[in-house]
Amino acid sequence: MTTIPFADLQAQHRPIQAELTAAVAEVLQNCDFILGRAVDGFEKEFAQFVGAQQAVGVGTGLDALRLCLQAAGIGPGDEVIVPANTFIATALAVSAVGARPVLVDVDEATFNIDPARIESAISPRTKAIIPVHLYGQPAEMDPILAIAQRHKLVLIEDACQSHGAQYKGRTTGTFGLAGCFSFYPAKNLGACGDGGMIVTNDETFAARLRVLRNYGQKQKYIHLEKGGNSRLDTLQAAILRVKLKHLASWNESRARHAQRYMEGLAGLSGIKTPRLAPDRTHVFHLYVVRDPRRAALQEFLTQRGIQSGIHYPVPIHRHAAYADLGYPLGSFPVSERLSEEILSLPMFAELTDSQIDAVCEGVRAFSKARQ
Repeated sequence: MTTIPFADLQAQHRPIQAELTAAVAEVLQNCDFILGRAVDGFEKEFAQFVGAQQAVGVGTGLDALRLCLQAAGIGPGDEVIVPANTFIATALAVSAVGARPVLVDVDEATFNIDPARIESAISPRTKAIIPVHLYGQPAEMDPILAIAQRHKLVLIEDACQSHGAQYKGRTTGTFGLAGCFSFYPAKNLGACGDGGMIVTNDETFAARLRVLRNYGQKQKYIHLEKGGNSRLDTLQAAILRVKLKHLASWNESRARHAQRYMEGLAGLSGIKTPRLAPDRTHVFHLYVVRDPRRAALQEFLTQRGIQSGIHYPVPIHRHAAYADLGYPLGSFPVSERLSEEILSLPMFAELTDSQIDAVCEGVRAFSKARQ
């Protein structure tokens, strides 16, 4: 039985192996492993790609969010609004600066934070909003921006899954004070290890981020404030520079795959395919379907050699780590329902039509057997 992988980094790397090898060899030759030339080059190229004036490479996507909050002066006693349906890193960044994450339920169609629910969560302690562009589809930014402006709140975008996605012609990460990206290997733009990036149009904010990521120093051994160590590795930056040249075409391939999935899965009983909201481009970091019989569907696909994933099986407020927030079961019904139904099907740029058709055939067979 041939396995259809959930993701396949070997398939991504094979066509560009010579480029990757040359990029790594150049760093080894230069020996500028910490904040080297490749970091500076990648920052400039990534800023240009998203349409931002500044980009600051950091260690991880979580660190990108944390450093933005720290640089914005958010800390103990403050509250930050985040969606209940997201990877836990969004909330962990808030906790890391001593602030409290305040959760808001999501829109059932797009899985992103529901703008209509945000204002009721705002208190005198609220200092920021972090919308997440989950799975690669931009959040509804116009009303979120209006709320942030009306209440004088900092807006920091969690764009860790939306490299290159656009909302009304504008790339995610460029709407608020800053946008945060992760280069975890399986992302649309992934390193061969950890990595992250912050983009901003505020030169002063970028300058402070560069200090904070590097022990709080502007020059060696002269420490302006209590910073940390979160620098994008030069080897990873060199790899990412190679991959960035291919990102647009990879995103286009993902969109084509998603369309083939939607056509192949149309009209199946009990199975809902993703909804594409208007005025935005979805880059399909993940292709997520819904089925209340998820466990049975996942097992059925596994028996056919089809890998899948669940992103995410536990809403933020149901983790033991966040029991202290005090949200009881039922506080966020949409997020809780999604956590029981969502299933991520194989999605990567190098998927073949025959692989997608085999996945669709498996899902159709399951649906027919359960009718």
